[in-house]
Amino acid sequence: MKVSLVELATVAPGTDKTQALHDAISAARQAEDLGYHRIWYAEHHDTAGFASQAPDILIALAARATRRIRVGSGAVLLNHYSPYKIAEIFLQLEALTPGRIDLGLGRATAGRLADLALRRDRNTPATDDFQQQILEVLAHLHRSFPADHPFTGLNPAAGISSRPEVWILGSSGTSARMAAELGLGYAFATFINPGRAAPALLQHEASFTPAPHSPAGPPAILSISAVVADTDTEARRLSWSRTALLARTARLGTAAFLPTAAEAAQELTRQEKETPTVITDGRWPLQIAGSPTTVRDQIEQMTKATGAEEIMIQDMIADPAARAHSRTLLAQALDIPRTTT
Repeated sequence: MKVSLVELATVAPGTDKTQALHDAISAARQAEDLGYHRIWYAEHHDTAGFASQAPDILIALAARATRRIRVGSGAVLLNHYSPYKIAEIFLQLEALTPGRIDLGLGRATAGRLADLALRRDRNTPATDDFQQQILEVLAHLHRSFPADHPFTGLNPAAGISSRPEVWILGSSGTSARMAAELGLGYAFATFINPGRAAPALLQHEASFTPAPHSPAGPPAILSISAVVADTDTEARRLSWSRTALLARTARLGTAAFLPTAAEAAQELTRQEKETPTVITDGRWPLQIAGSPTTVRDQIEQMTKATGAEEIMIQDMIADPAARAHSRTLLAQALDIPRTTT
């Protein structure tokens, strides 16, 4: 099983975004050393607690700081951008680091004001044309526009021999169907919608239609929020930071920072602290937490139910040292071969 990482550039308590960005690049080096398959950088706007606003910049820096690991976006929010520009950016990244770049595409709101600020045309109502945008990205990457299309004369891939892998990220059956129809890899965000993970990934596998640009497939990634510590008790304590952040965000909006485990312990109710972090009565949690043995057991159940051969870990742990330790313990628990070259 392949193990990968999605990095949010979390601002650790008492630090700032500058440190968070440096930590995000260090995460790529650690992930490579531990044998992780990929690291993807998220895109968040108008947030105090996360520094990854421009994943393409972090991708370039992380790719230069590593040798083997695949590096990509998790995800570029395509609804805010020109498909042509995104194709140009990721072709340039691919030219700099051939064979290692992933273009993960998603759609999401960044908040009403941020959505408006990101738009060039603020007089025309926004439309949901995500699938059409993806098709345009693919046509730019592979120069596959019809002969009579106005963009046929454009060739952003000129002189670039390889192409980034294109993935769709989502948390619903709709995005799974879209990825399958387009012959693209699909990554499901279990930490958003755990109840839909298995149906969506099984649907993607069953209806996958290979295309000329398709990777060996049907490729799928199960994205999981996970905390691993030396004991179940310590992992649950560390997991409270994410639970408290969700509560803070609901109360404060984008001004919320990830709290320390001690702060979270003061803020959460007893019921919130007891939110399940393992599969309970067949229900998957928003976040799994436990010792290496516990987390390995949970992941094995999840991959068996979905057929996924790759997992991608999101780890909202406030203490950077504990976060790094969690990634190390997970690699050991899943017996990932370490990088030796």
